Amino acid sequence: MLKPQYLLPALCLLIICSSINQQLFAQQQFSAEGKNIIVYTTADSTNLKLTQTAVLDFKDARPPLETDIVVFVNPDKQFQEILGIGGAVTDAAAEVFAGLPADKQQELLNAYYDKQAGIGYSLMRTNINSCDFSSESYTYVTAEDKELKTFSIAHDKQYRIPLIKLAIEKAGEKITIFASPWSPPSFMKDNKNMLKGGKLLPEYYQSWADYFTKFIKAYAAEGIPVWGITIQNEPLAVQSFESCNYTAEEERDFLKNYLGPTMVNHGLGDKKIIIWDHNRDFANHWADVIYSDSAAAKYAWGLGFHWYETWTGSEQLFDNIAHVRENYPGKNILFTEGCVEKSDSSNYFYWPKAERYGRSMINDFNNGTCGWTDWNILLDEHGGPNHVGNFCSAPVHADTKTGNLIYTPSYYYIGHFSKFVRPGARRVSATSNRSDLLTTSFLNENGKMATIVMNQSDQEMHYSLYTGSKAVDVIIPQHAIQTLLY
Repeated sequence: MLKPQYLLPALCLLIICSSINQQLFAQQQFSAEGKNIIVYTTADSTNLKLTQTAVLDFKDARPPLETDIVVFVNPDKQFQEILGIGGAVTDAAAEVFAGLPADKQQELLNAYYDKQAGIGYSLMRTNINSCDFSSESYTYVTAEDKELKTFSIAHDKQYRIPLIKLAIEKAGEKITIFASPWSPPSFMKDNKNMLKGGKLLPEYYQSWADYFTKFIKAYAAEGIPVWGITIQNEPLAVQSFESCNYTAEEERDFLKNYLGPTMVNHGLGDKKIIIWDHNRDFANHWADVIYSDSAAAKYAWGLGFHWYETWTGSEQLFDNIAHVRENYPGKNILFTEGCVEKSDSSNYFYWPKAERYGRSMINDFNNGTCGWTDWNILLDEHGGPNHVGNFCSAPVHADTKTGNLIYTPSYYYIGHFSKFVRPGARRVSATSNRSDLLTTSFLNENGKMATIVMNQSDQEMHYSLYTGSKAVDVIIPQHAIQTLLY
Protein backbone atom coordinates (compact mmCIF):
# COMPACT_ATOMS: atom_id res chain seq x y z
CA MET A 1 0.00 0.00 0.00
CA LEU A 2 1.34 3.48 -0.93
CA LYS A 3 2.42 5.72 1.92
CA PRO A 4 0.50 9.05 2.21
CA GLN A 5 3.46 11.09 0.94
CA TYR A 6 3.40 9.07 -2.35
CA LEU A 7 -0.34 9.22 -3.00
CA LEU A 8 -0.45 12.68 -4.61
CA PRO A 9 2.44 12.03 -7.07
CA ALA A 10 0.89 8.66 -8.01
CA LEU A 11 -2.50 10.28 -8.55
CA CYS A 12 -0.92 12.98 -10.75
CA LEU A 13 0.89 10.30 -12.78
CA LEU A 14 -2.38 8.39 -13.22
CA ILE A 15 -4.14 11.54 -14.44
CA ILE A 16 -1.30 12.33 -16.87
CA CYS A 17 -1.27 8.77 -18.26
CA SER A 18 -5.04 8.83 -18.63
CA SER A 19 -4.79 12.13 -20.51
CA ILE A 20 -2.11 10.72 -22.83
CA ASN A 21 -4.20 7.61 -23.53
CA GLN A 22 -7.20 9.76 -24.36
CA GLN A 23 -5.08 11.84 -26.73
CA LEU A 24 -3.76 8.71 -28.45
CA PHE A 25 -7.27 7.34 -28.78
CA ALA A 26 -8.45 10.66 -30.21
CA GLN A 27 -5.65 10.53 -32.77
CA GLN A 28 -6.96 7.15 -33.99
CA GLN A 29 -10.39 8.58 -34.70
CA PHE A 30 -11.00 10.22 -38.06
CA SER A 31 -11.80 13.91 -38.19
CA ALA A 32 -12.29 16.07 -41.28
CA GLU A 33 -11.04 19.11 -39.37
CA GLY A 34 -8.26 20.78 -41.35
CA LYS A 35 -8.14 18.01 -43.94
CA ASN A 36 -7.45 18.39 -47.65
CA ILE A 37 -9.26 16.06 -50.04
CA ILE A 38 -7.33 14.72 -53.03
CA VAL A 39 -9.67 13.61 -55.81
CA TYR A 40 -8.65 10.93 -58.34
CA THR A 41 -10.88 10.41 -61.38
CA THR A 42 -11.34 7.93 -64.24
CA ALA A 43 -13.99 8.94 -66.79
CA ASP A 44 -15.39 7.75 -70.10
CA SER A 45 -14.54 9.70 -73.28
CA THR A 46 -11.69 11.55 -71.52
CA ASN A 47 -7.99 11.09 -70.81
CA LEU A 48 -8.68 10.76 -67.10
CA LYS A 49 -7.28 7.45 -65.83
CA LEU A 50 -6.74 7.41 -62.08
CA THR A 51 -5.79 11.05 -62.58
CA GLN A 52 -5.56 13.56 -59.75
CA THR A 53 -8.21 16.08 -60.73
CA ALA A 54 -8.65 18.28 -57.64
CA VAL A 55 -7.39 19.19 -54.18
CA LEU A 56 -10.27 20.44 -52.07
CA ASP A 57 -10.86 21.61 -48.52
CA PHE A 58 -13.60 20.71 -46.07
CA LYS A 59 -15.75 23.59 -44.87
CA ASP A 60 -18.38 23.90 -42.19
CA ALA A 61 -21.44 22.05 -43.46
CA ARG A 62 -24.81 23.68 -43.91
CA PRO A 63 -27.94 21.54 -43.54
CA PRO A 64 -28.49 19.73 -46.89
CA LEU A 65 -31.51 20.64 -48.98
CA GLU A 66 -33.95 18.18 -50.52
CA THR A 67 -32.61 19.00 -53.99
CA ASP A 68 -28.94 18.45 -53.05
CA ILE A 69 -27.02 15.42 -54.27
CA VAL A 70 -25.17 14.16 -51.23
CA VAL A 71 -22.76 11.43 -50.15
CA PHE A 72 -22.82 10.94 -46.37
CA VAL A 73 -19.84 9.30 -44.65
CA ASN A 74 -19.89 8.33 -40.97
CA PRO A 75 -16.42 7.07 -39.93
CA ASP A 76 -17.68 6.26 -36.43
CA LYS A 77 -19.80 3.42 -37.80
CA GLN A 78 -17.30 0.73 -38.80
CA PHE A 79 -17.74 -2.71 -40.33
CA GLN A 80 -15.52 -5.48 -41.77
CA GLU A 81 -11.75 -5.38 -41.92
CA ILE A 82 -10.35 -5.56 -45.46
CA LEU A 83 -8.17 -8.54 -46.31
CA GLY A 84 -7.02 -7.28 -49.71
CA ILE A 85 -7.85 -6.61 -53.35
CA GLY A 86 -6.18 -8.32 -56.30
CA GLY A 87 -6.37 -10.87 -59.09
CA ALA A 88 -5.46 -14.41 -60.14
CA VAL A 89 -2.08 -15.59 -61.37
CA THR A 90 -3.12 -18.49 -63.57
CA ASP A 91 -1.04 -20.57 -65.96
CA ALA A 92 -2.38 -18.41 -68.80
CA ALA A 93 -1.29 -15.18 -67.14
CA ALA A 94 2.14 -16.60 -66.34
CA GLU A 95 2.69 -17.98 -69.86
CA VAL A 96 1.76 -14.66 -71.49
CA PHE A 97 3.99 -12.82 -69.02
CA ALA A 98 6.95 -15.09 -69.82
CA GLY A 99 6.62 -14.19 -73.51
CA LEU A 100 6.82 -10.43 -72.91
CA PRO A 101 10.00 -8.40 -73.46
CA ALA A 102 11.87 -7.76 -70.21
CA ASP A 103 10.86 -4.08 -70.06
CA LYS A 104 7.19 -4.97 -70.49
CA GLN A 105 7.45 -7.59 -67.75
CA GLN A 106 8.69 -4.89 -65.39
CA GLU A 107 5.95 -2.57 -66.59
CA LEU A 108 3.27 -5.14 -65.76
CA LEU A 109 4.76 -5.89 -62.33
CA ASN A 110 4.82 -2.17 -61.55
CA ALA A 111 1.30 -1.69 -62.89
CA TYR A 112 -0.23 -4.30 -60.61
CA TYR A 113 1.98 -4.63 -57.53
CA ASP A 114 3.74 -1.31 -56.96
CA LYS A 115 1.70 0.83 -54.53
CA GLN A 116 3.06 4.13 -55.88
CA ALA A 117 3.59 3.52 -59.61
CA GLY A 118 0.73 1.03 -59.93
CA ILE A 119 -2.47 -0.06 -58.20
CA GLY A 120 -0.96 -2.04 -55.34
CA TYR A 121 -2.58 -5.49 -55.56
CA SER A 122 -2.47 -7.24 -52.17
CA LEU A 123 -4.53 -10.41 -52.80
CA MET A 124 -3.80 -13.29 -55.19
CA ARG A 125 -5.54 -16.46 -56.27
CA THR A 126 -3.89 -19.35 -58.08
CA ASN A 127 -4.92 -22.81 -59.27
CA ILE A 128 -4.24 -26.32 -57.89
CA ASN A 129 -3.80 -28.63 -60.91
CA SER A 130 -4.86 -27.24 -64.28
CA CYS A 131 -7.89 -25.05 -64.97
CA ASP A 132 -9.45 -23.76 -68.18
CA PHE A 133 -6.80 -21.02 -68.26
CA SER A 134 -3.99 -23.52 -68.70
CA SER A 135 -2.52 -24.61 -72.05
CA GLU A 136 -3.26 -28.23 -71.22
CA SER A 137 -4.75 -30.43 -68.52
CA TYR A 138 -2.26 -31.66 -65.92
CA THR A 139 -1.98 -32.86 -62.32
CA TYR A 140 0.88 -33.17 -59.86
CA VAL A 141 0.86 -36.97 -59.79
CA THR A 142 1.15 -39.75 -62.31
CA ALA A 143 -1.85 -41.91 -63.14
CA GLU A 144 -3.43 -44.01 -60.38
CA ASP A 145 -1.04 -42.79 -57.66
CA LYS A 146 -3.44 -42.93 -54.74
CA GLU A 147 -0.64 -42.61 -52.18
CA LEU A 148 0.70 -39.46 -53.94
CA LYS A 149 4.27 -40.76 -53.99
CA THR A 150 4.90 -39.04 -57.34
CA PHE A 151 3.55 -35.65 -56.23
CA SER A 152 5.55 -32.83 -57.81
CA ILE A 153 4.89 -29.18 -58.69
CA ALA A 154 7.61 -29.20 -61.37
CA HIS A 155 5.02 -28.03 -63.92
CA ASP A 156 4.42 -24.79 -61.99
CA LYS A 157 8.12 -23.99 -61.71
CA GLN A 158 8.35 -23.15 -65.41
CA TYR A 159 6.03 -20.13 -65.52
CA ARG A 160 3.65 -19.68 -62.61
CA ILE A 161 5.94 -19.87 -59.58
CA PRO A 162 8.50 -17.44 -61.06
CA LEU A 163 5.74 -14.87 -61.70
CA ILE A 164 4.29 -15.26 -58.21
CA LYS A 165 7.75 -14.72 -56.69
CA LEU A 166 8.28 -11.57 -58.77
CA ALA A 167 4.87 -10.24 -57.71
CA ILE A 168 5.68 -10.83 -54.03
CA GLU A 169 9.03 -9.07 -54.43
CA LYS A 170 7.53 -6.11 -56.27
CA ALA A 171 4.75 -5.65 -53.72
CA GLY A 172 7.38 -5.27 -51.01
CA GLU A 173 4.97 -6.57 -48.40
CA LYS A 174 2.80 -9.56 -47.71
CA ILE A 175 0.47 -10.66 -50.49
CA THR A 176 -2.35 -12.87 -49.26
CA ILE A 177 -2.37 -15.94 -51.54
CA PHE A 178 -5.13 -18.52 -51.76
CA ALA A 179 -5.42 -21.52 -54.08
CA SER A 180 -8.33 -23.37 -55.66
CA PRO A 181 -8.73 -26.75 -57.39
CA TRP A 182 -10.83 -27.10 -60.53
CA SER A 183 -10.62 -30.90 -60.53
CA PRO A 184 -8.89 -33.80 -58.80
CA PRO A 185 -6.88 -36.15 -61.05
CA SER A 186 -9.13 -38.12 -63.37
CA PHE A 187 -8.53 -41.47 -61.65
CA MET A 188 -10.10 -40.08 -58.46
CA LYS A 189 -13.41 -39.25 -60.18
CA ASP A 190 -16.43 -41.28 -61.18
CA ASN A 191 -16.32 -40.04 -64.80
CA LYS A 192 -12.56 -40.71 -65.09
CA ASN A 193 -12.15 -37.28 -66.64
CA MET A 194 -10.87 -33.98 -65.25
CA LEU A 195 -13.31 -32.19 -67.54
CA LYS A 196 -17.13 -32.10 -67.65
CA GLY A 197 -17.99 -32.38 -63.99
CA GLY A 198 -18.09 -35.75 -62.32
CA LYS A 199 -17.68 -36.48 -58.63
CA LEU A 200 -14.81 -37.33 -56.32
CA LEU A 201 -15.06 -41.02 -55.46
CA PRO A 202 -15.38 -41.72 -51.71
CA GLU A 203 -12.35 -44.04 -51.73
CA TYR A 204 -10.20 -41.06 -52.72
CA TYR A 205 -11.48 -38.55 -50.17
CA GLN A 206 -8.40 -38.98 -47.97
CA SER A 207 -5.98 -38.91 -50.89
CA TRP A 208 -7.55 -35.69 -52.14
CA ALA A 209 -7.36 -34.11 -48.68
CA ASP A 210 -3.69 -35.06 -48.51
CA TYR A 211 -3.21 -33.52 -51.96
CA PHE A 212 -4.07 -30.06 -50.58
CA THR A 213 -1.47 -30.35 -47.84
CA LYS A 214 1.22 -31.45 -50.29
CA PHE A 215 0.47 -28.46 -52.51
CA ILE A 216 0.70 -26.00 -49.61
CA LYS A 217 3.94 -27.49 -48.33
CA ALA A 218 5.49 -27.63 -51.81
CA TYR A 219 4.70 -23.95 -52.44
CA ALA A 220 6.05 -23.05 -48.98
CA ALA A 221 9.31 -24.79 -49.91
CA GLU A 222 9.49 -22.42 -52.90
CA GLY A 223 9.11 -19.41 -50.61
CA ILE A 224 5.43 -18.89 -51.45
CA PRO A 225 3.20 -18.90 -48.36
CA VAL A 226 -0.32 -20.10 -49.16
CA TRP A 227 -2.70 -18.32 -46.80
CA GLY A 228 -5.75 -20.44 -47.62
CA ILE A 229 -7.63 -22.70 -49.99
CA THR A 230 -11.09 -23.04 -51.42
CA ILE A 231 -12.53 -26.54 -51.38
CA GLN A 232 -13.73 -26.56 -54.99
CA ASN A 233 -14.09 -24.02 -57.77
CA GLU A 234 -17.75 -23.82 -58.84
CA PRO A 235 -18.97 -27.08 -57.30
CA LEU A 236 -22.39 -26.97 -58.99
CA ALA A 237 -21.13 -26.41 -62.55
CA VAL A 238 -20.59 -29.12 -65.16
CA GLN A 239 -18.06 -27.33 -67.34
CA SER A 240 -16.39 -28.16 -70.65
CA PHE A 241 -13.14 -27.61 -68.74
CA GLU A 242 -11.82 -28.95 -65.43
CA SER A 243 -14.66 -29.27 -62.95
CA CYS A 244 -15.92 -31.44 -60.12
CA ASN A 245 -19.36 -31.47 -58.56
CA TYR A 246 -20.43 -31.52 -54.92
CA THR A 247 -23.74 -31.01 -53.21
CA ALA A 248 -23.61 -28.78 -50.16
CA GLU A 249 -23.92 -31.88 -48.00
CA GLU A 250 -21.05 -33.61 -49.80
CA GLU A 251 -18.80 -30.58 -49.42
CA ARG A 252 -19.76 -30.35 -45.75
CA ASP A 253 -18.87 -33.99 -45.11
CA PHE A 254 -15.59 -33.80 -47.05
CA LEU A 255 -14.63 -30.72 -45.01
CA LYS A 256 -15.73 -32.20 -41.68
CA ASN A 257 -14.37 -35.71 -42.02
CA TYR A 258 -11.35 -35.32 -44.29
CA LEU A 259 -10.03 -31.93 -45.34
CA GLY A 260 -10.34 -30.10 -42.03
CA PRO A 261 -8.85 -32.82 -39.82
CA THR A 262 -6.13 -33.56 -42.39
CA MET A 263 -5.03 -29.92 -42.48
CA VAL A 264 -4.80 -29.91 -38.68
CA ASN A 265 -2.94 -33.22 -38.57
CA HIS A 266 -0.35 -31.87 -41.02
CA GLY A 267 0.28 -28.78 -38.94
CA LEU A 268 -1.72 -26.58 -41.31
CA GLY A 269 -4.59 -25.74 -39.03
CA ASP A 270 -3.81 -22.04 -39.41
CA LYS A 271 -4.56 -22.13 -43.14
CA LYS A 272 -7.97 -20.74 -44.06
CA ILE A 273 -10.57 -22.97 -45.73
CA ILE A 274 -13.20 -21.30 -47.91
CA ILE A 275 -16.49 -22.98 -48.81
CA TRP A 276 -18.73 -22.58 -51.87
CA ASP A 277 -16.53 -20.55 -54.31
CA HIS A 278 -19.35 -20.19 -56.82
CA ASN A 279 -22.06 -17.65 -57.71
CA ARG A 280 -24.13 -15.54 -55.34
CA ASP A 281 -27.36 -17.39 -56.12
CA PHE A 282 -26.76 -20.50 -53.96
CA ALA A 283 -24.55 -18.85 -51.34
CA ASN A 284 -27.25 -18.85 -48.65
CA HIS A 285 -28.03 -22.54 -49.11
CA TRP A 286 -24.36 -23.52 -48.95
CA ALA A 287 -23.82 -21.47 -45.82
CA ASP A 288 -26.91 -22.91 -44.13
CA VAL A 289 -25.88 -26.51 -44.77
CA ILE A 290 -22.23 -26.20 -43.73
CA TYR A 291 -22.40 -23.61 -40.96
CA SER A 292 -25.32 -25.34 -39.23
CA ASP A 293 -23.03 -28.32 -38.63
CA SER A 294 -20.64 -27.22 -35.90
CA ALA A 295 -18.21 -30.05 -36.63
CA ALA A 296 -17.82 -28.77 -40.19
CA ALA A 297 -18.21 -25.07 -39.48
CA LYS A 298 -15.22 -24.98 -37.13
CA TYR A 299 -12.92 -25.63 -40.11
CA ALA A 300 -14.47 -23.00 -42.39
CA TRP A 301 -12.96 -19.50 -42.35
CA GLY A 302 -15.67 -18.19 -44.62
CA LEU A 303 -17.54 -18.32 -47.91
CA GLY A 304 -16.25 -17.38 -51.38
CA PHE A 305 -18.40 -16.26 -54.29
CA HIS A 306 -18.33 -15.32 -58.00
CA TRP A 307 -20.50 -13.04 -60.14
CA TYR A 308 -21.63 -15.25 -63.06
CA GLU A 309 -25.31 -15.46 -62.14
CA THR A 310 -27.75 -15.71 -65.04
CA TRP A 311 -30.08 -13.24 -63.31
CA THR A 312 -27.69 -10.28 -63.11
CA GLY A 313 -29.21 -6.81 -63.00
CA SER A 314 -31.28 -7.51 -59.90
CA GLU A 315 -30.27 -5.98 -56.58
CA GLN A 316 -31.32 -9.29 -55.03
CA LEU A 317 -28.04 -10.86 -56.07
CA PHE A 318 -26.20 -8.48 -53.71
CA ASP A 319 -28.81 -9.10 -51.02
CA ASN A 320 -27.87 -12.78 -51.06
CA ILE A 321 -24.41 -11.94 -49.76
CA ALA A 322 -25.85 -9.55 -47.19
CA HIS A 323 -28.05 -12.37 -45.90
CA VAL A 324 -25.02 -14.66 -45.42
CA ARG A 325 -23.29 -11.89 -43.47
CA GLU A 326 -26.37 -11.25 -41.32
CA ASN A 327 -27.05 -14.92 -40.62
CA TYR A 328 -23.42 -15.88 -39.89
CA PRO A 329 -21.64 -12.76 -38.60
CA GLY A 330 -18.73 -14.81 -37.25
CA LYS A 331 -17.78 -16.02 -40.74
CA ASN A 332 -16.02 -14.11 -43.48
CA ILE A 333 -17.13 -13.41 -47.06
CA LEU A 334 -14.65 -13.16 -49.94
CA PHE A 335 -15.19 -12.42 -53.62
CA THR A 336 -12.99 -15.08 -55.23
CA GLU A 337 -13.53 -14.60 -58.99
CA GLY A 338 -15.06 -12.33 -61.59
CA CYS A 339 -14.32 -11.39 -65.19
CA VAL A 340 -16.03 -10.24 -68.37
CA GLU A 341 -16.88 -13.61 -69.83
CA LYS A 342 -16.09 -12.96 -73.51
CA SER A 343 -12.99 -11.53 -75.12
CA ASP A 344 -13.20 -9.03 -77.98
CA SER A 345 -9.92 -7.46 -79.07
CA SER A 346 -11.82 -4.93 -81.17
CA ASN A 347 -13.62 -3.62 -78.09
CA TYR A 348 -11.07 -3.46 -75.26
CA PHE A 349 -12.33 -0.06 -74.14
CA TYR A 350 -16.05 -0.77 -73.86
CA TRP A 351 -16.93 1.27 -70.76
CA PRO A 352 -19.80 -0.85 -69.36
CA LYS A 353 -17.26 -3.62 -68.68
CA ALA A 354 -15.48 -1.33 -66.23
CA GLU A 355 -18.74 -0.14 -64.72
CA ARG A 356 -19.66 -3.74 -64.03
CA TYR A 357 -16.53 -3.95 -61.88
CA GLY A 358 -17.30 -0.71 -60.07
CA ARG A 359 -20.92 -1.64 -59.41
CA SER A 360 -20.02 -5.07 -58.11
CA MET A 361 -17.13 -3.95 -55.93
CA ILE A 362 -19.11 -1.16 -54.28
CA ASN A 363 -22.13 -3.37 -53.60
CA ASP A 364 -20.08 -6.38 -52.52
CA PHE A 365 -18.06 -4.36 -50.02
CA ASN A 366 -21.18 -2.63 -48.74
CA ASN A 367 -22.73 -6.05 -48.18
CA GLY A 368 -19.85 -7.38 -46.11
CA THR A 369 -17.18 -8.90 -48.33
CA CYS A 370 -13.69 -8.50 -46.86
CA GLY A 371 -11.74 -8.87 -50.10
CA TRP A 372 -12.19 -8.83 -53.86
CA THR A 373 -10.33 -11.00 -56.39
CA ASP A 374 -10.41 -10.44 -60.13
CA TRP A 375 -9.72 -13.36 -62.46
CA ASN A 376 -6.64 -13.44 -64.78
CA ILE A 377 -4.29 -10.49 -64.27
CA LEU A 378 -3.07 -10.86 -67.88
CA LEU A 379 -4.24 -12.56 -71.08
CA ASP A 380 -3.17 -12.49 -74.73
CA GLU A 381 -5.02 -10.67 -77.49
CA HIS A 382 -7.38 -13.64 -77.93
CA GLY A 383 -8.31 -13.82 -74.24
CA GLY A 384 -6.19 -16.88 -73.54
CA PRO A 385 -4.31 -19.17 -73.72
CA ASN A 386 -7.12 -21.55 -72.83
CA HIS A 387 -7.11 -25.22 -73.73
CA VAL A 388 -10.88 -25.43 -74.26
CA GLY A 389 -11.42 -22.12 -76.08
CA ASN A 390 -13.17 -20.55 -73.09
CA PHE A 391 -11.66 -17.11 -73.75
CA CYS A 392 -12.46 -14.06 -71.64
CA SER A 393 -11.38 -10.50 -70.95
CA ALA A 394 -8.80 -9.26 -68.46
CA PRO A 395 -7.94 -5.81 -67.12
CA VAL A 396 -4.68 -6.00 -69.06
CA HIS A 397 -4.10 -7.79 -72.37
CA ALA A 398 -0.83 -8.37 -74.20
CA ASP A 399 -0.45 -8.15 -77.95
CA THR A 400 1.86 -11.10 -78.47
CA LYS A 401 2.82 -9.86 -81.95
CA THR A 402 4.13 -6.48 -80.75
CA GLY A 403 4.76 -7.18 -77.06
CA ASN A 404 2.64 -4.18 -76.10
CA LEU A 405 0.31 -4.09 -73.11
CA ILE A 406 -3.28 -2.85 -73.41
CA TYR A 407 -4.80 -1.40 -70.23
CA THR A 408 -8.58 -1.60 -70.33
CA PRO A 409 -10.87 0.72 -68.32
CA SER A 410 -11.47 -2.17 -65.91
CA TYR A 411 -7.86 -1.93 -64.75
CA TYR A 412 -8.41 1.67 -63.66
CA TYR A 413 -11.78 0.99 -62.03
CA ILE A 414 -10.26 -1.79 -59.91
CA GLY A 415 -7.34 0.52 -59.15
CA HIS A 416 -9.66 3.08 -57.57
CA PHE A 417 -10.11 0.48 -54.83
CA SER A 418 -6.86 -1.50 -54.66
CA LYS A 419 -4.52 1.50 -54.71
CA PHE A 420 -6.24 3.40 -51.91
CA VAL A 421 -7.97 0.72 -49.78
CA ARG A 422 -5.18 -1.17 -48.09
CA PRO A 423 -5.23 -4.41 -46.07
CA GLY A 424 -6.35 -3.72 -42.53
CA ALA A 425 -8.69 -0.90 -43.56
CA ARG A 426 -12.19 -0.83 -42.11
CA ARG A 427 -15.26 -0.17 -44.16
CA VAL A 428 -17.28 2.70 -42.71
CA SER A 429 -20.84 3.84 -43.26
CA ALA A 430 -21.33 5.63 -46.58
CA THR A 431 -24.58 6.35 -48.41
CA SER A 432 -25.76 8.37 -51.39
CA ASN A 433 -29.18 9.94 -51.87
CA ARG A 434 -29.22 9.22 -55.64
CA SER A 435 -29.43 5.76 -57.23
CA ASP A 436 -27.07 6.77 -60.06
CA LEU A 437 -24.37 7.73 -57.57
CA LEU A 438 -22.94 4.64 -55.87
CA THR A 439 -20.53 4.92 -52.97
CA THR A 440 -18.50 3.01 -50.40
CA SER A 441 -15.91 4.24 -47.90
CA PHE A 442 -12.96 2.93 -45.88
CA LEU A 443 -10.71 4.08 -43.05
CA ASN A 444 -7.14 2.89 -43.57
CA GLU A 445 -4.82 1.97 -40.73
CA ASN A 446 -2.77 5.13 -41.39
CA GLY A 447 -5.83 7.25 -40.64
CA LYS A 448 -6.53 8.12 -44.29
CA MET A 449 -10.10 7.84 -45.49
CA ALA A 450 -10.80 6.56 -49.01
CA THR A 451 -14.31 7.22 -50.33
CA ILE A 452 -15.18 5.78 -53.75
CA VAL A 453 -17.98 7.42 -55.73
CA MET A 454 -19.25 6.10 -59.07
CA ASN A 455 -21.51 8.03 -61.46
CA GLN A 456 -23.49 5.62 -63.64
CA SER A 457 -25.49 8.32 -65.37
CA ASP A 458 -25.15 10.17 -68.69
CA GLN A 459 -24.88 13.50 -66.85
CA GLU A 460 -22.11 15.25 -64.97
CA MET A 461 -23.06 15.49 -61.29
CA HIS A 462 -22.33 18.09 -58.62
CA TYR A 463 -22.47 16.44 -55.22
CA SER A 464 -21.47 17.25 -51.66
CA LEU A 465 -19.54 14.90 -49.39
CA TYR A 466 -20.68 15.28 -45.78
CA THR A 467 -18.76 13.83 -42.84
CA GLY A 468 -19.58 15.02 -39.34
CA SER A 469 -19.92 18.80 -39.31
CA LYS A 470 -17.82 19.24 -42.45
CA ALA A 471 -18.65 19.10 -46.15
CA VAL A 472 -17.01 19.59 -49.52
CA ASP A 473 -18.45 20.13 -53.00
CA VAL A 474 -17.24 17.82 -55.78
CA ILE A 475 -17.90 17.46 -59.51
CA ILE A 476 -17.91 14.00 -61.10
CA PRO A 477 -18.13 13.55 -64.89
CA GLN A 478 -20.67 11.29 -66.53
CA HIS A 479 -19.81 7.58 -66.46
CA ALA A 480 -16.92 8.09 -64.09
CA ILE A 481 -15.45 6.79 -60.85
CA GLN A 482 -13.63 8.80 -58.23
CA THR A 483 -11.61 8.09 -55.13
CA LEU A 484 -11.54 10.86 -52.56
CA LEU A 485 -8.54 10.51 -50.25
CA TYR A 486 -8.54 12.57 -47.04
